[in-house]
Amino acid sequence: MSHPFLLLRFAPRRSVAIVTALAGSLLLAGCAAAVPLTPAADATNVACADVIVHLPSTVADQPSRETNAQATGAWGDPAAVLLHCGVTVPGPTTEPCLNINGIDWIEDDSDAPTYRYTTYGRDPAIEVVIDSEAVSGSTALVDVANAVGYVPATGACVGAEDVQLPTDGATTAP
Repeated sequence: MSHPFLLLRFAPRRSVAIVTALAGSLLLAGCAAAVPLTPAADATNVACADVIVHLPSTVADQPSRETNAQATGAWGDPAAVLLHCGVTVPGPTTEPCLNINGIDWIEDDSDAPTYRYTTYGRDPAIEVVIDSEAVSGSTALVDVANAVGYVPATGACVGAEDVQLPTDGATTAP
């Protein structure tokens, strides 16, 4: 049978060792590696800073992740939603354009199930890349809309129904 004094004498050292080991494990578990991204060409644009500081902590129920590049965001483990601010501002296009919560997005589905959405009519432009097998694209775009709205709209998507054709009779249809 051990002596109670011996238990008290050694218990604090053992407790300190256990607490130290647990704390180290928790720190390592909480320090997931940063998502490696490349900053966009105009990532240093002041408007991108406004976007980044307003990014939500979750997108499509995925927690935010640290990134290693300026003006970027990532959510999910593995990352299912990636955001780059400062990408090339798109010009006129025939690609599908969606308006979600007041933000116009050009949709590029050429790498489906990975979809790339780029803001239209905003400078700097923002790109969101979504793994549609992991999250809903429309939910992700709704979730980032508030932050993206910090870049003022300077234009909007238009469709064929929005274009007025000349009516002076000089143009005839074949």
